Amino acid sequence: MEAHVSTAFILTILAGLSTGIGSLVAFFIRGRSLRILSFAMGLAAGVMLDLSCVEMLPHAHHELEELLLDAHDADLYSLVAFFGGLFLAGLIDRFVPHQHVPVQDGNLLQPQDTQRLLRVGTMTALALAIHNFPEGVATFVAALEDPHLGIAMALAIALHNIPEGIAVSMPIYYATGSRRKAFWYSFSSGLVEPLGAFLSYFLLSAYLTPLVMSLLVAAVAGIMVFIALDQLIPTAHQYDSGRASIYGIACGMLVMAISLHLLMSHGHAH
Repeated sequence: MEAHVSTAFILTILAGLSTGIGSLVAFFIRGRSLRILSFAMGLAAGVMLDLSCVEMLPHAHHELEELLLDAHDADLYSLVAFFGGLFLAGLIDRFVPHQHVPVQDGNLLQPQDTQRLLRVGTMTALALAIHNFPEGVATFVAALEDPHLGIAMALAIALHNIPEGIAVSMPIYYATGSRRKAFWYSFSSGLVEPLGAFLSYFLLSAYLTPLVMSLLVAAVAGIMVFIALDQLIPTAHQYDSGRASIYGIACGMLVMAISLHLLMSHGHAH
């Protein structure tokens, strides 16, 4: 497991910094229909749902079955961890609710009071920073457990973070007119993910036994399902009342399925 530490750190940093990509994308789609943003959030949701239910939860169950030597106990442990993660994400979301940019007819509203829009962007950045901390821990733990799983997890988190970066940078840009401020607000919220990785390793590494790792992978799957169902999909519908988000979800699941197939094929080849 120690051999995977550097890989886990690199993947977590790359996943976290992808919020900066979202900030850059925002400059190119501003003033246009937000169907692109709706599609991107749907894509992220599809990726996270497929990764959680098709790869992470079965992976955790398989590892637990080998550790516990009992399929029934593995079922119980993995399901308790999964729904425990889902419940934990719900608690975090309850105390740190997401702020969304108000939209109307597919376009950003531009109210006279720019302070209101600035507050939306600032609160979104703060909320995402807090939400990104457990995501950093999740990516690090997944990569530490299995590098192939870590790559898939990092990809899912990166796709999830890009539209989040857009959600931070767009209101900041409209409120201040500064691309630099919009970029740094977005970029900074993503830096919390590698911070989560560093703290989880230096403070929790002594407790990360194979059993705990497997339970954490199942719990992270639950967290990701909550994020997709509670945050990404409703927000995608908010930005576009049509089917852009549905197409995004389908494409995200397809992308993740193909990615996992290629990763597993590569792993078997070695």
